[in-house]
Amino acid sequence: MTIGPVQLLVLGFDRPEFHGEIRAELERLRDNDTVRVIDFLGVHKTAGGEVTALKESQLAAEEMVEFGALVGALVGLGEGVGVEAGAAAGAERVADQGGVFGEEAWDALAEIPEDSAAALILLEHRWAIPLRDAIMRARGVRLASEFISPLDLVAVGLVEAEEAEALAAMSADTV
Repeated sequence: MTIGPVQLLVLGFDRPEFHGEIRAELERLRDNDTVRVIDFLGVHKTAGGEVTALKESQLAAEEMVEFGALVGALVGLGEGVGVEAGAAAGAERVADQGGVFGEEAWDALAEIPEDSAAALILLEHRWAIPLRDAIMRARGVRLASEFISPLDLVAVGLVEAEEAEALAAMSADTV
C-alpha cells in the first residue's frame, strides 16, 4: 500500500450550520485523487447538550486494516518491538475500533461546549506521492514542513497587509 503524507486536521465550529459542503468537497478531492479521508470523527452538541456523532472513512475496511498494519509496523520499528509485531498490533487495533480514532478521540470531542461542533480528520495527501517519490529518487529528505498563514507572508513582504487580512478572514471563516 502506497501512502501519501498524512495530515491531522482538528476543526471547531461555533454555532455550526452544516449543509453538506464539507463532505461534498472531500468527495470531490477524493474523486480527483487529490486527498482521501483515512478517518473522520465529527461531534455536534446541541444547545440542550444532546450529542450526535458521525464517523466515516474513504478507505474500504481492508484498506483501513492495511493502513493500521503499516502504521503499526513503523511504530513497532521505532519502539524496538519489531515490524511484524507492530504491524499485527496496528491492524488489530484499527479493526477493533473501526478506524484510527479510538475512544480517546471520542472522549475529547464529547467535551465540546454546547451549541458547537468539532471534527478530527485524518487526510492522506495523494497528490504528494509522485513528488515525494521524485525527491526520494534524487536522494532528498524533508527538513521541515509547515503550512504558512497569509499573515506570515506579510512579515516577509510577499503579500500586502490588506490582502493577507482578507485571506486570513476567509480562512478563519472556513477552516
